[in-house]
Amino acid sequence: MYMYEDPATWTPERVRPRGQLTLRFVLTVLYTPVQIVLWIVALAVFLAVGLVTEIITVFSSSYEQGLFKTMDRVLDPLSKWPAWCVSWPELRHEGDSAYYRARVEKKVGRWTAKASGPRKPGTPRPPVECAVPVRDYRGVGGWYVAQVAAAQGWELRPTDVRKEVRLWWSAASTAEGMGR
Repeated sequence: MYMYEDPATWTPERVRPRGQLTLRFVLTVLYTPVQIVLWIVALAVFLAVGLVTEIITVFSSSYEQGLFKTMDRVLDPLSKWPAWCVSWPELRHEGDSAYYRARVEKKVGRWTAKASGPRKPGTPRPPVECAVPVRDYRGVGGWYVAQVAAAQGWELRPTDVRKEVRLWWSAASTAEGMGR
């Protein structure tokens, strides 16, 4: 952790009231089908525009790149849950630090397996940066993510702990230098 960071922000988040969580869960259940329908409609619109303008893409690669960038800007936010959403496990385990410890260890373990795995020919390089969202560590705090990650070879990056903890795989710089 960096010295300029406020240590109070690295502690566990306060336990949210049960009624507030239940209301957020109900709103999440109602909102999710709407979000899925919006994503499908947006995808259909982009496919229709792409089919209609196929002739333009043959002559202009910049048009195609612009269409893909716009598609990413519209579809990416629709594919993620907003921060106010509450899942069933979050509703059930609010305030359970053992649950959140296991969740952090599982998440960091998955990133470690991806980053440290052997690179297969013709595949992209393994990820060297990752972010653990507050949803995964709210019951144990960002300091626990930093401890687990450091034990597995990750380094802490500049982070806003109220949103996520950003990590960098330190072995990536030594592996690249060895011609891996």
